[in-house]
Amino acid sequence: MFEIDWLSLALPFAYITVLVGSLYTFSTIYRKRKASQSANLEPWFPPHLQRNIYLTLLHMEPEPGQEKAPKVPDSVIRAALLRRAVEDIRRIIQIRTSKQALNTLLQRGSVGEDLNQRFTRAEKEIEEELRDVVTEANALAPGWGQTIFQSANEIAANTMLRLKLEEIESRAEADKEWWEKRRETIKKDFMRELDEESSTKGSVKGSDDDAVLVDSGTPASTPGGSKKKRGKK
Repeated sequence: MFEIDWLSLALPFAYITVLVGSLYTFSTIYRKRKASQSANLEPWFPPHLQRNIYLTLLHMEPEPGQEKAPKVPDSVIRAALLRRAVEDIRRIIQIRTSKQALNTLLQRGSVGEDLNQRFTRAEKEIEEELRDVVTEANALAPGWGQTIFQSANEIAANTMLRLKLEEIESRAEADKEWWEKRRETIKKDFMRELDEESSTKGSVKGSDDDAVLVDSGTPASTPGGSKKKRGKK
């Protein structure tokens, strides 16, 4: 009967055990280090002020000396949640705009992996934020979660349009001054060209008049000279 030599197999088993343990330890340490680095990365977006305001209004605490916290009207809470959704729309637009450019830079090796981790974490955070807003909207008014972002998108679009109009109006006065100066410069250049053209035409006319006088004087002297010569003969 065949007998297994356990002593000869002990060394390979020990090697495999040490190798597996080392790989497990390395992967655990590596994951913890990556998680620590990811947690220490700078957020992609600044603190969500609108969300903090909404949560503060929703969980209002009583002031010192009061038993109950003041009741916040539902209209104020809804308005705060809507402003929170508007800020989420702005962040979604920024995420979509930056994603293609970031992928291009990553393919070229122009940016590091840290920036990609920050962006990926921002995408996950905004997805969780959208789900949270929908849940809060349905809790305040059944069915509102289906339309809150439509309303927020309209508000965000109107806000951007108003900012564009204000920017155009702020530049209108400066553009007007620039155009006035430009028009005066063009006018001066045009008048100078007219003066130069007039002076050039005047000099040319004077030269023509002198030439006419010279031509008219030549025939008069010639006949006189001929008569004198004939008289001498």
